[in-house]
Amino acid sequence: MSEQPSPILSVRDLAVAFRTGAGEFDAVKGISFDLYRGETLAILGESGSGKSVSSAAIMGILDSPPGFIRGGSAHLDGVNLFELSDSARRDLMGDKIAMIFQDTLAHLNPVYSVGWQIAECFQVHRGFDNKEARKRAVALLERVQLPDAERRANDYPHQFSGGQRQRIMIAMALALEPEILIADEPTTALDVTVQAQILDLLIELRNEQNMGLILITHDLGVAAEVADRLIVMHQGEIVETGPVHEIYAHPQHPYTKRLMAAIPGRGPYRQIADPDKAPKPVLQVRDLTKHFGVTSGLFSRDTELVVKAVDGISFDLFAGETLGIVGESGSGKTTVANMLLKLIPPTSGTATLDGEDIFSLSGDRLLKLRRRFQAVFQDPFASLNPTMSVFDIVSEPWRIHRDVMAKARYRARVLELLDAVGLVADHADRFPHEFSGGQRQRIAIARALALEPEIII
Repeated sequence: MSEQPSPILSVRDLAVAFRTGAGEFDAVKGISFDLYRGETLAILGESGSGKSVSSAAIMGILDSPPGFIRGGSAHLDGVNLFELSDSARRDLMGDKIAMIFQDTLAHLNPVYSVGWQIAECFQVHRGFDNKEARKRAVALLERVQLPDAERRANDYPHQFSGGQRQRIMIAMALALEPEILIADEPTTALDVTVQAQILDLLIELRNEQNMGLILITHDLGVAAEVADRLIVMHQGEIVETGPVHEIYAHPQHPYTKRLMAAIPGRGPYRQIADPDKAPKPVLQVRDLTKHFGVTSGLFSRDTELVVKAVDGISFDLFAGETLGIVGESGSGKTTVANMLLKLIPPTSGTATLDGEDIFSLSGDRLLKLRRRFQAVFQDPFASLNPTMSVFDIVSEPWRIHRDVMAKARYRARVLELLDAVGLVADHADRFPHEFSGGQRQRIAIARALALEPEIII
């Protein structure tokens, strides 16, 4: 009988709390788990469940204050990370354990080329000279399948797509060949095609290096596709754990059962609005077109090319229905949304709301229209003002449209909206950086609902 291998990471009774104006809030409540070499452990849960906070505590990057480790241990190769000095902890990070994040732009330095940033890891931790560090940086970019790596190593983070930036983050994390890689929602902002490529890459690299991979996600499909074992977290606790396919086939905890029922196609059938029986459309889009002129050289006299981002689309939207616009990156989905929101002008076409073409509106008439149209944007890290509290963010629409609500009602209504999106009253006085990506998106939804719009994009 073969012996059970020893875990590379062993977490016991980890408890993490945050100090708030209302007292201490327990974000992680005594969780325990093991991670083995060569396996993928998925930590699954909704926003605010404690999955990202627990990993931040293990990595030593917990926002402190207000966060602090209340108790527990995390042993990496027998060494308790929580008992190490700051300098000893830093020596381990990257060398033994590394992490990649959801928000790549926030974790890549915008003023240095990506090749320089990866090369720096080799110079600081391995003592390589500039030439050798650069050579290894390019080799890593090639390893994560970044096209034209030698040339693109000179480019800056903003010059890459979301999927390419995630590949760069993975390359940087793997520079020192860590034994453990923690991937915190690495594919959330990517389209399904790029998402599949990134997940395949992570598994390929895990197998090559025989490292342990912790995948933090709220996506049941992602967890099912790549994980060996699954931890389900809810309100700071582990409510279920086991082999991923066993949990999917036979969930035991009521919360896990609700998660499984929420997978499209697995829950009860929902009646979908029938456009054929609906009254006239709320919104009618006809022949909507957006062409961008792009010069092919450095000077204005060079040839101008036309990029047809959106080329003559038409559709109707009815009250009470959900219309899905699906396509990979670059297909024109967001361009359509930005035109309907009047963030960019169309080249041609019409969008009629109750018989009035929204593209012809301006001034007060446009302001009134904006009450009826609201948006929830893709990137919750960029769509919330970091200097404003949640209360100010959600109530801002009423300060713009002053006749909508009396100021005395602001706070009560903000708390109602936060409750509607699964947040609590205490969150109203916090700032965006204190929330996970999913919680920030809930805040954005609450803001979009504040004016009770007829259409949400």
